[in-house]
Amino acid sequence: MRILIADRFPEPQRDILAARGHTVRYEPGLAQGELLQGVEDAEVLVVRSTPVTGEAVAAGHALRAVVRAGSGINTIDAETAARLGVAVCNVPGRNADAVAELTLGLMLALDRRIPDATADLRQGRWRKSHYAAAGGLKGRSLGLVGLGAVGRAVAERAAPFGLALLGIERAERDPAVTARCRGLGMSFVPDLAALAERCDILSLHVPATSATTGLIDRQLLARVPPGAFIVNTSRGELVDTPALIEAMDHKDVRAALDVFDHEPEAGEADFEHPLARHPNVYGTHHIGASTEQAQQAIAEEVVAIVDDLVTGHARHCVNSPGTAVTDAPEPATR
Repeated sequence: MRILIADRFPEPQRDILAARGHTVRYEPGLAQGELLQGVEDAEVLVVRSTPVTGEAVAAGHALRAVVRAGSGINTIDAETAARLGVAVCNVPGRNADAVAELTLGLMLALDRRIPDATADLRQGRWRKSHYAAAGGLKGRSLGLVGLGAVGRAVAERAAPFGLALLGIERAERDPAVTARCRGLGMSFVPDLAALAERCDILSLHVPATSATTGLIDRQLLARVPPGAFIVNTSRGELVDTPALIEAMDHKDVRAALDVFDHEPEAGEADFEHPLARHPNVYGTHHIGASTEQAQQAIAEEVVAIVDDLVTGHARHCVNSPGTAVTDAPEPATR
């Protein structure tokens, strides 16, 4: 098959694809106009952060599948792809460890104010007394919104810190997942509102859909305790930006964000966002999955997806070519 890889992708897996007889074009960093041209004769398009619009899908006259080398598909017009008979496949779960590691790092950074302390040191200021009043994580309550692969990986890492784990009861959840979470000492509450009221740290691990956009809004933030931490390593669209700013200004809520509701498409760009400049926010650059371990695991699964496409099977297909796409969260995110 003719494969266009439009984002960074490990060389060993590119070589494997070529060795299996595929024609591989590796063109990371394609601008949107270049993508429209480049995809014309491709049968498979592989992307990470490059947006795939309906126009781009339509431009791929031979296109059989768009493969997202990651889990979220909010940058791909899966609805148009379905109408045009193009499968959209993702790689769920393979980045869970990396995202969970960053999530725990951000919690520690909030508690110990590590970025501020580092900035003071770099400016020649010794402020031991200023940074000597961290609350500590042990015994504090961590509310997990979403118990898919990432949410569970966070729970597994948070439990040894002595955090009290809280989740939301879901009747449709796999009983094995519930049992695994209970085995970590997790307690369950009936809904998100109850979770917000009981947790010192609220950590988000659900996809961006029509149902979850703006999930963390003014009404919900009114329920969190003063001084609570909000950690978002999922999607920026989950958080109502003005509502979060209001909570930070009036309730001393603090936030650690790896994602924002408006992010540059390019890997290097100027970035202006009201949350990025707020003193109660520690931010990173949507790097949750950006470890060599995670990218290697994702690339291996992309190769497996291509292998299946050769046989006519679309592994991890998140749309149904020829029918409308639903935006309900996949089971792994619940």
